[in-house]
Amino acid sequence: MASKGKGRYGPREKKTSIKNSIGRVILAVLLLVVQFYWLFAILVGLGKKYPILNVLVQFFALLLVVAINENNRNVSMKVPIIILILAAPLLGVLLLIVLEISSNTWRIRKRFKEISSEISPFLKRKKDLLGEIGKDSRRAKNIFRYLKDYAGYPSYDDTDIKFFPEASLALEDLLKDLSEAKDFIFMEYHAIEHKESFARIHEILKKKAGEGVEVRILYDDIGSFVFINKDFIKLMEKDGIRARVFNPMMPVFNLFINNRDHRKYTVIDGKVAYTGGFNIANEYFNVTSPYGYWKDTGVRIEGPAVDNITSMFLEMWGVSKKRDTETDYGRYFNRAEEQKTERGYICPYGDSPIDDEPTGENVYMTMINTADDYVWFVTPYLILTGEITRAFQLAAQRGVDVRVIVPGTPDKRIINLVTRSYYSELARFNVRIFEYTPGFCHAKQGISDDIIATCGTINLDYRSFYHHFENGVLIYDNEVITDIKSDFTKTFRECTEVTEKYKKPALGLIRLANSLLRLAAPFL
Repeated sequence: MASKGKGRYGPREKKTSIKNSIGRVILAVLLLVVQFYWLFAILVGLGKKYPILNVLVQFFALLLVVAINENNRNVSMKVPIIILILAAPLLGVLLLIVLEISSNTWRIRKRFKEISSEISPFLKRKKDLLGEIGKDSRRAKNIFRYLKDYAGYPSYDDTDIKFFPEASLALEDLLKDLSEAKDFIFMEYHAIEHKESFARIHEILKKKAGEGVEVRILYDDIGSFVFINKDFIKLMEKDGIRARVFNPMMPVFNLFINNRDHRKYTVIDGKVAYTGGFNIANEYFNVTSPYGYWKDTGVRIEGPAVDNITSMFLEMWGVSKKRDTETDYGRYFNRAEEQKTERGYICPYGDSPIDDEPTGENVYMTMINTADDYVWFVTPYLILTGEITRAFQLAAQRGVDVRVIVPGTPDKRIINLVTRSYYSELARFNVRIFEYTPGFCHAKQGISDDIIATCGTINLDYRSFYHHFENGVLIYDNEVITDIKSDFTKTFRECTEVTEKYKKPALGLIRLANSLLRLAAPFL
């Protein structure tokens, strides 16, 4: 472990980093509110002066409701928007105009499409594994086919995978692999905290950059704003490390500001990759414990499947800058040697809010809908879409052992209230709910019937399913599934089951409050 204070900000950075970052976000939010209020006041004034405008707004609101209803987005997301527009036409119409029409999402979509078209050829595999997978399991073949055809990620049978039941264990292996890097290191994380845990990584990255290894770091602006600011980029550049911030917070109306980079992975030489629920901050490794013991998990993969994660990084890196001259993507692919695995298949996959394909939700829902004996999930936030809720309920009604682990100690109180508002909807159908008691459980993984599992960054909530860039690893018939199940079994013993407590629906004001919380859930 780095000595106390090592790797922290210098005098200037320590004075300004967090203070300026929080101040910048508060200022941006205030400016957004002022802009919206200004536009709203102008339209209200015009409506009083020209009553015909109110009629036009109401007519346009009706057209919007029809258009939203025809949209193929999740029903749970449609309803709150439709209610808002019908209840307050001017407010609802203005929100959609400001967010949608003034948004630059179309530019981002175009940029993603351009980069993806250049990278996707490097993911085309000569060997199609779907036929082999189908011999063992039709259900497994179908879910891998979905990831290949609709998300663009092929499956692999020649890649080793190792599971970490604790983030601290992953960090030790990560440090060792980083120290052996020869060509390039790509790191992309929702949150990076420039303190002790990152200091150990930074020391190696600085050394490797000095040896000529290409080192890049990409972090999300909102995810990291309480930890670092743009001085972090300057500090990295001094050490020969290229760093970029994804989707900077700007005080201008823009729908894309809601689409955060929630991905978490490291790629080393295109041969080894790490991913899971943990960011690079002290609390994830229990160096600090603001919410009790922090439980997180991850995986290490070695072999050709690393190409899938490499492609995700290069896409996000390219989009994070308006103009990027890099075109030689081929040198980052097909670098890993095939690993001799006894059995099993894996598919690292990404999810993007830009492609309108809810990949993460669909993978989870398929696992639930095809389970025969059991399906277990662990998630820090349980804010469910109607589709996922019904899938859980139906699986339990079929006799499947359905269980969900959530934190007993919340990191966000309002989100915890929303999470608990869903308990009764699940418990009444015999979905078993467990609260992790030692502290905060941040792991995001699922397992079904001892043969299919997934581990990554995707929570069981609207933000992961529809607003964030996410990633995961789908695993089928691999011996590592035994390790994942063992971790679930151990974690259940550290939980308090609250199923019986919530089997009866809440009454009166509590029921009304829960209903309102669930109605607002798509916006949280």
